[in-house]
Amino acid sequence: MKSKNRLWLETVVCSSRKGVDARLERMLEARQEMRRRTDGCLKAWVSRSIDGKPMFLVQSVYVDEESWRNCSERIISELDSRDGGIESLLSGPPLVGMFAVDPKFLD
Repeated sequence: MKSKNRLWLETVVCSSRKGVDARLERMLEARQEMRRRTDGCLKAWVSRSIDGKPMFLVQSVYVDEESWRNCSERIISELDSRDGGIESLLSGPPLVGMFAVDPKFLD
C-alpha cells in the first residue's frame, strides 16, 4: 500500500509451548525494543493475555513498508542469528496481519 497518509500496523498473535512462556515473552520484548530503536518504527509493544494464558499480542507501527522491512531484516541479522529466533518456542503458527492506520489515531 503506497499511501502517504497511512502508517503500517503489524499485528502478531502467538502462543508459546508449555513451560517456555517467560522465555518467549523476554525474546518478544527484546525484539520490540530493537524495533523501537530502529528508524521508521514509531511504536512497538508486547501484551500478554489478560487471563494468564501463554498468548501474546505483538504490535508495531511503522512509517512505511521500507521501515517495516528494515526492522525485520535487523531482527533477523542481529537477534535471530544470535538466539535462534522464536519459532521453536511457539505452540503453532502465529496469526500475522498488516494494516493501514490513519496517523491521527496515534498519540
